[in-house]
Amino acid sequence: MKVVVRSTNWIGDTVMSIPALKEIRRIFADAEITLCARSWAKEMLEGADFIDEIIAFDKGNNPTKNFLKQAKLWHEKKFDIAIILPNSFGSALLAKLGGVKQSFGYATEKRSFLLTKSFPVPKWKSERHEAFFYLNLVAEIEKALSGKSSVSAEIPTPEIPVPEERRKRALEILESYGVDSSRKLVALGVGSTNSLAKRWHTDGYAELNDLLQSELNVNVLLLGSKDETNVAEEVFSKAKLKPVNLVGKTSLGEAIGILTAVDLLISNDMGLAHIAPAVGTKTLVIFGPTNEKTSRPIGSEIIRKNVECAPCMLRICPIDHRCMKLISAKEVLSKALQLLT
Repeated sequence: MKVVVRSTNWIGDTVMSIPALKEIRRIFADAEITLCARSWAKEMLEGADFIDEIIAFDKGNNPTKNFLKQAKLWHEKKFDIAIILPNSFGSALLAKLGGVKQSFGYATEKRSFLLTKSFPVPKWKSERHEAFFYLNLVAEIEKALSGKSSVSAEIPTPEIPVPEERRKRALEILESYGVDSSRKLVALGVGSTNSLAKRWHTDGYAELNDLLQSELNVNVLLLGSKDETNVAEEVFSKAKLKPVNLVGKTSLGEAIGILTAVDLLISNDMGLAHIAPAVGTKTLVIFGPTNEKTSRPIGSEIIRKNVECAPCMLRICPIDHRCMKLISAKEVLSKALQLLT
C-alpha cells in the first residue's frame, strides 16, 4: 500500500503534526508513506523513521504550473490513500487530480465532494491543542477503514531526529563566530515570518540581550531565516553588548543543529519555538496575539500578559500592541534564569 500525506505549510504546524505522522506510521505499518511538503521539510525531517519519502511541493513563481506538475507526480506514483492535513480546497483538489484511490480530510472550504470521506471539524478545535486536531483526523480515518480507532488520547511529545554530522557542523559554525563554549548559550528568535503582531518589540530583545550577557554571563546569538534579517539587525543595532547574529546566515538544517547546542531558546511564537523542544532544548516563548491553548510549542514554557483583546489572532495589531509591550525584559530574564539553573 502507498500512502501520501499532504503536509501542513508552516514549520510550527508541521512540528505539531508529528504525533499524527507517527500514528499514521503505526496504523499503516507496512505501507510506503510519502510526505508531500514544502521543500524545507526535507531538512527538518531528515532521518525520521515515520516517513519513507518526502516530495517537495512549493508554490514558486508559477503556482498553477507547479500544482499541475505535482498532480501529475501523484498520478505517476499511484497512491492508494491520501491523508490531507491542511484545510484548504486546493490540497483536496490535488488528491482528486492526482488520481488517489481514497482520500481523507476535514470537511472545510466546501471541498467534501473532492474527498472519498470527509469529517466534521471538532467542536473543541479552538479549545484544545492543534496536535489533537491532526490526531483526531487520523483516528477518524482509522475508524472509517477498520471500524475502530486505536489512536491514543494522550498527546506525545514531537521528536525531530538530528543527525550527528549536523550537530558537529553546528559546533563548527558556533566556533567560527567566536562563541565561547565554556559559557552557556542562549538563542533569541526575534522574528516571525507570518505575523508582525507575534513579534515582541526590538527594544525588549535588545535589553534582554544586554541583561543576559551582563548579569548571567552567557553567550547570546540571534537565530532565524532570511525573512527576519531586518528585525534581527534592528535588535543588533540597539544592543549595547553585541550578540552573535546568525539570522539569515544558516540553512534550516544548520539552525536545527545549532538549537541542539544551545541551553535555552527565547523566542516569539514562531517555527523555531516548535523545533527547539522537539530536539530537546529548553524553550521560553513570548506569547501575545495567538492562543497558547491551541498553538503552544509542546514542551515549552511561555510568558504572556492577560489583556482584554488577546488572543485576537490578528497578524497586525490595530491598536497599541499592549499584549507584547506590557512584557518587560526583566520579567523574561527572571523566567530565563529559572530555566537555566
